[in-house]
Amino acid sequence: MEVTRLALADVLLLQPVKHGDERGFFSETYNKAALEEHGLKEEFVQDNHSLSKAKGVLRGLHFQLPPHAQGKLVRVVRGSVFDVAVDIRRGSPTFGQHVSAVLSAKNWHQLWIPKGFAHGFLTLEADTEFVYKVTGKYAPEYDRGLIWNDPELAIDWPIEEALVQLSEKDRQLPRLLEATELFEFDKTLMA
Repeated sequence: MEVTRLALADVLLLQPVKHGDERGFFSETYNKAALEEHGLKEEFVQDNHSLSKAKGVLRGLHFQLPPHAQGKLVRVVRGSVFDVAVDIRRGSPTFGQHVSAVLSAKNWHQLWIPKGFAHGFLTLEADTEFVYKVTGKYAPEYDRGLIWNDPELAIDWPIEEALVQLSEKDRQLPRLLEATELFEFDKTLMA
């Protein structure tokens, strides 16, 4: 598995090896020991799978607060998404900054989004299936988010705003500077 640190070094882009022939393919999409070699020692407790029927569905930017914070290992098994991770750790040198990547069934990339980051994705194709492992169970009372088009975040979503399809919940999310509950950066973890 090839692992690349992105501009926000805590976020990893992973590319599992895909072995194929005329019959199809085989790919090891998760290997605990291989990821531990790259510093990812989290234990996953739940797998989730979503289907977005239309192009332009935007889910996010979501996160869960401690003690139910979640790291996410995300991938696409059908279609494609523009995937975003935003550093929401107050005191972090990269607070409010984001990274993005296109994840698709074709490129087979995965993204590791650690605790302390908001996460969201925009479908680039109809009938996109998104699969992800999480390090904490879903806890609705700790579920939070940020509005997708916050000008402070300056995310260059590849879609016209009028075409974005949001849930009612995601329409109501605050901007980063209005959010009262975020994460605190642990300076002792800096290398």
